[in-house]
Amino acid sequence: MKKILTAEDDKEINRLICEYLSSQGYEMLSALNGLDAVRIVRENTDLSLLILDLMLPFQSGDMVLQKIREFSDIPVIVVSAKSETSSKIDLIRMGADDYITKPFDLDELLVRVEAVLRRYNRNSDKQSVSRILTFKNLTIDVTAGTAEVCGKTLSLTSKEFAILELMLGNPTKLWSKANIFQSVWGEDYLSDDNTVKVHMSNIRSKLKSLDSGSEYIETVWGMGYRLIN
Repeated sequence: MKKILTAEDDKEINRLICEYLSSQGYEMLSALNGLDAVRIVRENTDLSLLILDLMLPFQSGDMVLQKIREFSDIPVIVVSAKSETSSKIDLIRMGADDYITKPFDLDELLVRVEAVLRRYNRNSDKQSVSRILTFKNLTIDVTAGTAEVCGKTLSLTSKEFAILELMLGNPTKLWSKANIFQSVWGEDYLSDDNTVKVHMSNIRSKLKSLDSGSEYIETVWGMGYRLIN
């Protein structure tokens, strides 16, 4: 049974989410504030998913996401009344896996939960293959799910790791945004979706922070991305 944490300060909404997902076979935990959400994720290493409201007391949802990404790659679905594209992009940049706008239907939430878990499990299964990939000063241990640059730990979200694994596994290939999205997220790509662009920007920034003297990923305008040999 997969375990899910709902971090929502509205007690009635929290209760409804927990009861509904429990009826679908999930084990549910709940938090009513940001501090408890971080603590519960830290203490429960077997958690499969976090449903995270942004408007939490003591510590806001975006701060919770930042804290959690320091020690866990648990999938996160953000729940918010904000529907602006900029808000969604900022949260994806911070490591969110999906975003759902209030008010929402519980059936829609269930579909998103199942989709995120399916993608995460698929990526985890890929990482079970025993192999190490290297490119320049970057090393990825697929088995352990770890990455290093110049011998220093490279902190990646599960999607960032999957993108680098994909590219290092095919180092001469030019990858379109659609190729990357379909391979990593397992869904059809929408032409106006900035998800891949945001993740690529994050990966580049993280690589640059540990190896400022090397360039790893090149943007081929109108075509996609490839490793710089």
